Amino acid sequence: MSELAVDTPATPTLRELTVRGILLGGVITLVFTAANVYLGLKVGLTFATAIPAAVISMAILRNFRNHSIVENNIVQTVASAAGTLSAIIFVLPGLVMIGWWTGFPYWITVAVCAVGGILGVMYSIPLRRALVTGSDLPYPEGVAAAEVLKVGERTEGAEDNRTGLRVITFGALVSAAFALLANLKVLANSITAYFRVGAGGSMFGASLSFALIGVGHLVGMTVGIAMLVGLVISFGILLPFRTIGDFATGESVAEVISGAFANEVRFVGAGAIAVGAVWTLLKILRPIIKGITEALASSRARRQGQLVDITQRDIPFPIVIATIVVMLIPIGVLMWDFSLGTVLQGRSAAIIAASLVFIFVVGGVIAAVCGYMAGLIGSSNSPISGVGILTVVVAALLIKVVYGPTDDSGSTALVAFTLFAAAVTFGVATISNDNLQDLKTGQLVGATPWKQQVALVIGVLFGSAIIPPVLDLMQNAFGFLGAPGATENALAAPQAALISSLASGVFGGSLDWSLIGLGAAIGVVVVIVDEMLNRTSRFALPPLAVGMGMYLPMSLTLIIPLGAVMGYFYNRWAVRTGGDVERKKRLGVLLATGLIVGESLYGVIFAGIVAGTGKEDPLAVFTGNDGNLAQIIGVIAFAAVILWLYKRTQTISSRDVEVESRQ
Repeated sequence: MSELAVDTPATPTLRELTVRGILLGGVITLVFTAANVYLGLKVGLTFATAIPAAVISMAILRNFRNHSIVENNIVQTVASAAGTLSAIIFVLPGLVMIGWWTGFPYWITVAVCAVGGILGVMYSIPLRRALVTGSDLPYPEGVAAAEVLKVGERTEGAEDNRTGLRVITFGALVSAAFALLANLKVLANSITAYFRVGAGGSMFGASLSFALIGVGHLVGMTVGIAMLVGLVISFGILLPFRTIGDFATGESVAEVISGAFANEVRFVGAGAIAVGAVWTLLKILRPIIKGITEALASSRARRQGQLVDITQRDIPFPIVIATIVVMLIPIGVLMWDFSLGTVLQGRSAAIIAASLVFIFVVGGVIAAVCGYMAGLIGSSNSPISGVGILTVVVAALLIKVVYGPTDDSGSTALVAFTLFAAAVTFGVATISNDNLQDLKTGQLVGATPWKQQVALVIGVLFGSAIIPPVLDLMQNAFGFLGAPGATENALAAPQAALISSLASGVFGGSLDWSLIGLGAAIGVVVVIVDEMLNRTSRFALPPLAVGMGMYLPMSLTLIIPLGAVMGYFYNRWAVRTGGDVERKKRLGVLLATGLIVGESLYGVIFAGIVAGTGKEDPLAVFTGNDGNLAQIIGVIAFAAVILWLYKRTQTISSRDVEVESRQ
């Protein structure tokens, strides 16, 4: 009997890995990858695409014969893998920021994304048993996506699916419309104020972003509060302290505070994130070893002819190991090509060899850490940027030791080489962060793991092809903050800027290790507090989330907890009013997703308009409306629309439940 003939929950009569499913996933990829690239460059965050991809897939495949829940699962797997790979932008723009690249060479960028992403799939396969089937991690987005798929598959769920699609669409339209009004200069989409605090100073800032509200709703109160704690540490304690005596330089208050945050406080946050990443790895080391052992046992059993339930069949472990080793060859070629024509040529063999060993070893570590955090808090609040900071520092130190002393030109080349190597490890991080979330969805709907893993590789290839032109569009339209040719509307690309600064600091000897050490000490305290809370109460304080709150700008961090609060009260309303509670909560998740998608996609469209017209503000009509008036209008409109959207979603949920009860 063939493996496909085994009678299991995902029976062989169900279509799963199909051509139409792969093609549909590829089309959805075009949209969500572009949206994620823009959001990541603007605010330093990306969002999980599994839920909206699942809804869109069901709405389309429902019109075809023999569609199935596991085929829909493949579509969302392809789309979510490609969308998540876009987090590679947390490092690649650094090569432009330091002046090494002037754009993004298409095939080189494609290759870096592809090899890193495929490595991420392979590294995370042995983790499935340890972190998905063998753990109680919540996987919030993976579970939500599975529930969406289950509801959409039921015949009686057709209307429910259409309602969910309407909620996503309406949220996206409203979010995009608000961003359009800001570009028309009808209102402001951010507020900022700098002020003195005793002998020092601090600031207040908030980005009036519906996308950030959506992110906050998805990550929940625990992460929202942790990020708020990080914000208080940075802006309430560190920033006022670090700016004492700086105002005598003659610079404005805004310049002093902005400089202190970018050059000092964020490095403290990097240290806190590093400690959180290491602690996470130590906590999950034993389950990882157990999972690898079970994967090897399953592979031996299949080779000996034993029947293994198809919901437990991964890509065989020997193939996984062979693929990882083979992938090191093109990575080495890419690094060799990168060093040609530079001061590194002729001395690059040692650092290429060291980098390959680093990627091979650290790739597994990164996959474990990011996979665990995806299970704990979801892919939307991905910790890969924090893990990446630690990775870049370690890689830079390793390359510096192996290469030996060098002059200024050599230091710049080594910084660029480090960022290039780090881009591959980021590919591992992004996909491992997504892969386990998708495999959790597959487990809940009876999918075949190896087919999902193949779909993930396909999704990586789709995303790799799309990311470079979107990056070029952003570079040409806006530029990156601090890079040559950047406009007033330059994208902050916060992680890329920070990672570039860290690498430059290691090679230039200017990195203030005391700042990272202070952050590490704060991280240790947070870890202790989190462990105490976990053991004595139902509360938690995720160290990585605190670290993110410390190093992200307040304008981004402040709105995410607000979104978490909105989501908390919406879910409390769902429980209090009864009926189909899970369905009501799901509609809230879909609203949040729509808010993210709408603003992000509008950002991509606006970038195209800027690039096409050559103007920084091509849509500005009410150019005289700025300052306090525009900010007041923006705040009032933002608050009113948020409340109205959630109230509207409550009304839709209640109305549909009443209709179902009468039927």
